[in-house]
Amino acid sequence: MNRAAGDFEVAADGGRPAAVVPVRRGRPRSAAADSAIIEAVLSLIEDGVSIAELSMERIAREAGVGKATVYRRWPGKNALMLDVMRSLDVPSPPAAGLSVRDDLVSLLEFLRHRGLAKRGSALLRTVVSHVRAQPELWAEYHATVIRARHEALLGVLRRGVANGEIRADHDLDTLADLFVGPMLARALLHERTDLPEALPADLVDLVLEGVRPGARPAAATAAG
Repeated sequence: MNRAAGDFEVAADGGRPAAVVPVRRGRPRSAAADSAIIEAVLSLIEDGVSIAELSMERIAREAGVGKATVYRRWPGKNALMLDVMRSLDVPSPPAAGLSVRDDLVSLLEFLRHRGLAKRGSALLRTVVSHVRAQPELWAEYHATVIRARHEALLGVLRRGVANGEIRADHDLDTLADLFVGPMLARALLHERTDLPEALPADLVDLVLEGVRPGARPAAATAAG
């Protein structure tokens, strides 16, 4: 059969051909297999397996699929790891806009509950430990996971400055790090320990206490 005969259905009256009917070749990709493979990688990382110890063969065994099934989807481990990281990229909820303090607590609570839960913190530790050997993985993690959350935090801080709730004489990127840094440090240094429920509110209140209008700089307090 030639291409024209394969690509068109001829109208019954012998007139113009009907709409093009695409010819599908091969089996369609299984979403269930994709999910099983990504879940297998996350489970292995959660169990403490390093990127160096991961192999496509081991991932296939954990997922219950053939090695060829994995290679049909990803040409290598790095490409698979990029999709694993994207699978955990859950966008932060939009800020309610009622209170800068409450919006900051909400963002940090989302980070505690979703971004730095056991699975997310395990992936973060794994990626950070390979930042020099696998710089493209860190770049992707930063682009897909960190950047959006950082921009959401900056948006709330800018509103706080505009509303007069936060002094304007601070670098907002540094201020954002003061909120998130302690949470990241705990997630990285205290493996398998859940972050305390009160941590987001405590951090927000501590930092805002120092940067609210009228707060005395530390140097001035010491001098007085």
